[in-house]
Amino acid sequence: MKGLVRTLLAVIGVLGLVVVAAVVYVTTFFDPNDLKPRLVEAVRQQSGLELALEGPLNWSFYPRLGVSVEDARAWLPRQSAEDSPFAAIDSAEVSLAFAPLLSGEIAIDGLMMDGMRLDLIRDEQGRGNWEALLERLQDESAEQALAPASAGPAMEQGEPDVALDIASVEVSNSQISYVDRGSNLDVTVRDLAISSSNVNPANAFPVESHFVVDSIAPALSSEVDLKSKVRLGLDDGRYVLEGLQLETRTDMADLPERRQTLSLNAKQVVGELKSGDYRIEGAELEGSLAHPALGDEPLPLDLSFAGEANTEQQTAQLHDLMLSSEEGLKLTGTLAFTNLLSSPSYTGQIKLAPLSLRPWLERFGSELDTADDEALSDVALTSPLKGDASQATLSNLTLIVDDNTLNGRLSVGLDGRSYRFDLQGERLNLDAYLPPVEESDAGEDTALLEPVGVATAQTEGEAGELVPVEALRDLSLDGQLSFTELKVKNLTLMRPQLVLKGGEGRLRLESFDARLYDGELNTTASLDVRETPIRWTFAPQLENVQIVPLVEDFSGEPSPLRGRLNLDGDFTSRTNALDTLLRNLNGSANFQVADGAVFDVNVSRELCTVVAMLEGETTSREWSQDTRFERLSGSVRVVDGVAHNEDLNIVIPGIELSGEGELNLPTQRFDYEARARFVDTADAACNVNPRLERVPFPVHCEGTLDGEPKTWCAFDREAFQESLSKLAQDEVKRKASERIGKELEKRLGEDAAGELGDAIRGLFK
Repeated sequence: MKGLVRTLLAVIGVLGLVVVAAVVYVTTFFDPNDLKPRLVEAVRQQSGLELALEGPLNWSFYPRLGVSVEDARAWLPRQSAEDSPFAAIDSAEVSLAFAPLLSGEIAIDGLMMDGMRLDLIRDEQGRGNWEALLERLQDESAEQALAPASAGPAMEQGEPDVALDIASVEVSNSQISYVDRGSNLDVTVRDLAISSSNVNPANAFPVESHFVVDSIAPALSSEVDLKSKVRLGLDDGRYVLEGLQLETRTDMADLPERRQTLSLNAKQVVGELKSGDYRIEGAELEGSLAHPALGDEPLPLDLSFAGEANTEQQTAQLHDLMLSSEEGLKLTGTLAFTNLLSSPSYTGQIKLAPLSLRPWLERFGSELDTADDEALSDVALTSPLKGDASQATLSNLTLIVDDNTLNGRLSVGLDGRSYRFDLQGERLNLDAYLPPVEESDAGEDTALLEPVGVATAQTEGEAGELVPVEALRDLSLDGQLSFTELKVKNLTLMRPQLVLKGGEGRLRLESFDARLYDGELNTTASLDVRETPIRWTFAPQLENVQIVPLVEDFSGEPSPLRGRLNLDGDFTSRTNALDTLLRNLNGSANFQVADGAVFDVNVSRELCTVVAMLEGETTSREWSQDTRFERLSGSVRVVDGVAHNEDLNIVIPGIELSGEGELNLPTQRFDYEARARFVDTADAACNVNPRLERVPFPVHCEGTLDGEPKTWCAFDREAFQESLSKLAQDEVKRKASERIGKELEKRLGEDAAGELGDAIRGLFK
């Protein structure tokens, strides 16, 4: 038995010496560089590439059997030798494990590649320079030509088996450049390093990679690290990544010193190459985004999802989507994509859990100053979602903002320049979202803008832009908004409906209609940013609006008069600065108040009392506290911020009031003259000497709108005295003319006296 063992050992020893001797002979006396011409020709025939082997081919024997190559370059068929090579490598080495050779197996011990460079270019027509190579390699004739060169002659029984079990794979200092001339994309993957061990199709093996991605447009540089376990399905085309970990650190030229970080972790990524099916499970994307628009601190984001895709059908689905961040952000939903490679579109469902917008607006640099400190503290939405590469549409939106609910449709252009909406709401108190009213803070130029919500809390001397002109030049807008009730500036509008249109630098409020205190409000407006300075237009119309609730709700003070207001105006202004908006206001308006009264003053009583005093009488009539009038009407013409009125007319039973004057809108200073006359009507308040009907009773008013109303107006005694003096002079002339006429008739006769009397009476006129 011992002899048998010794014999077997001796035989094995002899065989080992033979193998060693053979390897030593091959590596010593056979020069692999003699194979270069054959290798170049074989590569040319099989792939069409022009191969240049500038460096040496070397054998290695100990500690492993292998071959190495240095400085290899390859050009595509139509490339010139002066062009940059399509592919190049500084050095590469393949080594075989020695021990398996003794048992008749070929096992690759290691694969090393250093300085690999690949130059990929897609032309203006969208064709890549690598596509012809792939088509040739996939061609049946190419496959047949490739078989003997790569695998050698068909193995017969008893020849050694080649086992795909690579102990070590190392790729270092490599680079891949990609240029797409159609989209001006220029990306380079540099410092590429890949390491792996125990690479075989039977079991998962680890892979680690590190590289840097440089892009010219957009200008950025991103450092990437990847770790995963890989399963190779060489037979069925099924490839699996398990425990995927991907981390990126990106620096952008436009955002210096603001690094963006992202990390992707996935439980499993599966690719079925034959069917084109791909699947990702248990994915979680964590990031930290830094941008001036996001505030001083980076914004943390966490996105978890799962999904599948099919490249043959160009479809994909994402489900279990959940985007979360600080301040209670939680957005969930699902998405389904179609036409991925041609014109991608998507449908799905999204839901935003209730959150407060206040901290988010503060992060984005918006100074939140609302009358209600709790405004925007409870916001949520849910809606089906659909869209494509240009826009996203919430087709059945339910938006909850505090106690308000909006329903409808909203479409947004992904470039931020297009908005389409049709939304309906119930009750909305807009005052809660506007800045609080502070009486002492309203400046002269802004106080009159408060009713339309234009005035803002600007400090004295600050002249900021009212609207962002450049952004509005490209804005496309088409929207409708309606409520059952809207409260703004404490005014209650019932069933308001608003229609907005806009495009090519012109925005239009095509209609703003509402029921307003038993009357109607109809308004149109426009903003033209194509002109310099920009041009505003505003055309309000009021019909039969009750003045008492209108004034009391707006001002918080008792109304000085009642009646139904009718107004029709048309105004323009050309400026983009708040402090000059009123100074550049021009336009006109007509107004009328029907069936009205002025409270707490009776003009008829005051005038009748004055008349009685002039006649040496007293009045004993009981008077009401108010002045009832049949009609109040007039017109206003505004020129460069100054409103002129020349035709005020108020009709009171037996009395007619007229007036004229002006109001400087920016300074709120006014100067007005009003006159009252008695008229002979059946419903006159008192009997008046017909001569007094010719005497106006003047009132002069001046001051500022923010002053005390009691000090505005006063009876103009001087003007009244002038009127009385003129009346007295006229009366004297009349009486003198009558006496002269009577004397002439006595002395000259009636006929002659008539002609001469007419001539003499003309002298008294």
